[in-house]
Amino acid sequence: MEDSGALRRRGRLLAEAALVGVAAVWGATFVTVKDAVAVFPVLAFLAWRFLAAAAVVAPFVGGDLRRMGGPGLRAGLAMGVFLTGGFVLQTFGLRLTSASNAGFITGLFVVLTPLFGALLYGERVSRAAWAAAAVSAAGLFLLSGAGGSPSPAGDALVFLCACAFAFHILVTKRAVERHPVGGLVAVQLAVCGAACLAAAVLTGSVAVPHTRAVWWALGVTAVLASALAFFVQTYAQARTTPARTALVLATEPAFAGFFAWLWRGESLSPIGWLGAALILGAILAVEALPLLGAKGRRADTAPAA
Repeated sequence: MEDSGALRRRGRLLAEAALVGVAAVWGATFVTVKDAVAVFPVLAFLAWRFLAAAAVVAPFVGGDLRRMGGPGLRAGLAMGVFLTGGFVLQTFGLRLTSASNAGFITGLFVVLTPLFGALLYGERVSRAAWAAAAVSAAGLFLLSGAGGSPSPAGDALVFLCACAFAFHILVTKRAVERHPVGGLVAVQLAVCGAACLAAAVLTGSVAVPHTRAVWWALGVTAVLASALAFFVQTYAQARTTPARTALVLATEPAFAGFFAWLWRGESLSPIGWLGAALILGAILAVEALPLLGAKGRRADTAPAA
């Protein structure tokens, strides 16, 4: 019979393998969402996406929702606020910039997560994290400035999205330690959908999907990239650390660049590729180097508080 340590390790490995699948789905959706919002209002698209995702999840997590209580609902609300900010900024930015640029810049949340953790929660930040922040800043300049970006303004919106996603990871980690995973997922999806719907109503951009491309994008993003993906992410974060979560999800920019090349024929300039390489290298180094260099402690130990 396996001991409890072996079972925990197996659970962590399975959770992280599922996160790789999440990263691949998210990478692929940069292209599908870009095509959809080219012909459909952004806020209406996000409202349909996240309300549908909440409707898919809710029937399976009724027990968790009943056990949430006030503190759990507030935790889910906080997750939903950062989730909403991240996706609104990302989707508006994606209308302006390329899918590959958006993918690499969004991936900066991996570098930003430990930095914000230090500022908000006093978590220890390694020298590798500070070095990665400097390298990624240089990469961002090359990718979105000197790299000949199709839209520096769009890149700026996506960078703010990366900040929101970094906060989302930090808030999620603390929420799953205290509240049911299923309930948190349902609440954050509902908050995001309701907020986007309210914004769409206020801006007069409510619309009904009318093309096959939009329906396809909504189906993929609502079921796979939202309902299933955020359940997997939240489930995984209950079994691994924010650092390891961020490390696994760091593969998302590579998937985004691959699918943008495969489906849209997008190609960066040589300087843009250098910037993308610096960003991806910084993303991998910020978490991989501390994990590989860990001595005298378990690699899956939670960050110092």
